[in-house]
Amino acid sequence: MARLILDTNYFVYNDKYYHQKRGGAMGSAFTQVFANIYMLEWEQELIQHQASRNEIYGRYIDDIFMTTNMKIDEITTLIDKVQHKDPNIKIIPTTAEMVHFLDVAIMNDNGHLRTFIYHKPSADPYYLPYTSDHPHRVHRNIPYIALLRAARFCSNLNDFHLERIRIELALLLNQYPPQLLSNQFHRFFQMNKADLLIKTFDEQAYNQLHQRLLYSQKKQKSTILPSNTDPIINPPVLEQKPWDRSLMLVKYPFQTGPNSTFARQFYTWWEKHYQYQGSPANRINIRLILKCNKTLQNYLITKRPNQALLKGTDTSSN
Repeated sequence: MARLILDTNYFVYNDKYYHQKRGGAMGSAFTQVFANIYMLEWEQELIQHQASRNEIYGRYIDDIFMTTNMKIDEITTLIDKVQHKDPNIKIIPTTAEMVHFLDVAIMNDNGHLRTFIYHKPSADPYYLPYTSDHPHRVHRNIPYIALLRAARFCSNLNDFHLERIRIELALLLNQYPPQLLSNQFHRFFQMNKADLLIKTFDEQAYNQLHQRLLYSQKKQKSTILPSNTDPIINPPVLEQKPWDRSLMLVKYPFQTGPNSTFARQFYTWWEKHYQYQGSPANRINIRLILKCNKTLQNYLITKRPNQALLKGTDTSSN
């Protein structure tokens, strides 16, 4: 199966078919997994080196983060040695008291670990505009999620407050109402039991909030396979789910204006006319699924060639 996927990669460019003979297809789920398997083997020397010295090693796709107390020339020698294992893998090292890994800035602040959100110099303060054609709950949750991310990334209160101000200014520039921002900021502190931070600069209270959010785990239902079930032969993702005859999923397009309250009005109408005592509709559970409108990306970006080229038909004579 792996050979079939790697050797049969084709793509279309300027109305011509091309066969990719080297590398894997970008965006392919298999290519990413296969590359991670190879990189796990490639990085074993670095992993063992860091583990023997009680240091940190982490990698996400093509970004690597390491901590060390070695001298610059010693760590450079180690990286140069690893570089020669595969000429196709190039490491561009950055050694400093402050580095960034993905969107986190990591700093050695006089022997103390300090982290905060890293912003690229070229990045614009952009969030989903408040005037965009999206449900109100989407805009309402953006300030909350932005503060949640800041509280997890920022290890001290001062960095968190600077990030909070940055978030507020960016959302105001994207036309978010000040009252909405105030309500959502208060909701964040109240839901996370940190009301004290709204009015006071309490480092201890923030450290408790930071640690609690940093190590909190999402409550997800996990499927536990029986001990005699082989997850390779019978992967849980391929298990057929039973059809719930009582559940009816109804999609509807979202529109701003009066139609934005359609879901609430529909449920009120449904309960009034169909949820009476003895109604056969009582056994039906209707769930409305929101379908957002297409964006400019949907109209301007074409990822698939036209049908005529896929079918191999020549339309030039027509």
